Amino acid sequence: MFKKILVASDGSVHSFRAAEKAIELAKIDSESKINVLYVVDGNHSKHDILRNWDLGEVSEQRQGKLRTIEEKAKEAGVNYEIIIIRGEPVQKILQLAKELQTDVIVLGSRGLNVLQEMVLGSVSHQVAKKAKCPVMIVK
Repeated sequence: MFKKILVASDGSVHSFRAAEKAIELAKIDSESKINVLYVVDGNHSKHDILRNWDLGEVSEQRQGKLRTIEEKAKEAGVNYEIIIIRGEPVQKILQLAKELQTDVIVLGSRGLNVLQEMVLGSVSHQVAKKAKCPVMIVK
């Protein structure tokens, strides 16, 4: 079904649900691979460093957010890779999906209300609009 699965994670509950769904999809075909992407947004990155004053601690916190997903993937016996890159999340998700020739992008829904979505938009909705492959948004 889907051999190349990209799941974007930000450490939120919604992104963990998305990762669980990606793992379910990967278990269908033993040749599937999940690329777990964490995009370090410049605005959050500056805030984290200013708040913690320790780049090593910030890096460890980011990896810690992905550790649960990594453990679940190992438990399920699925092939996966963790990718951490810097940039604007929507752009980087779409760019990596294109580079990897991803079959499906799996994202968590942030749960914005209608007004917030109209004003702010959300990463999941922007990716869904612009992606060239199927996008699954998990609530």
